Amino acid sequence: MSLHEGYDLIITIVKKGFSENILKASREAGAEGGTILFGRGAGIHEKAKIMGIPIEPEKEIVFTIIRKNLTNKVVDAIVKAGKLTEPGKGICFVLEVKQVAGICHVTEEL
Repeated sequence: MSLHEGYDLIITIVKKGFSENILKASREAGAEGGTILFGRGAGIHEKAKIMGIPIEPEKEIVFTIIRKNLTNKVVDAIVKAGKLTEPGKGICFVLEVKQVAGICHVTEEL
């Protein structure tokens, strides 16, 4: 099995309908793609209720595995595209990936 090192995982959580903008910006910044998951969440900016029932807004979660040397560029593009400096727009954070396998384009480049 071939495992690769030197990658980060960028996790971006935005309101439903905004993940395509995030993917487009990350690809333009050098990412090869991403994975979108759907979820629900609530934050301090999301306290809406309908008939007394709290609404849990739908979210899209974008996972992007990226080479460490591109992380800052891609995060900057995501923050700009998602307007993540504005309250309630979403969140983006990075986790170190110790090993990764199964990314075909990665093995072609090495």
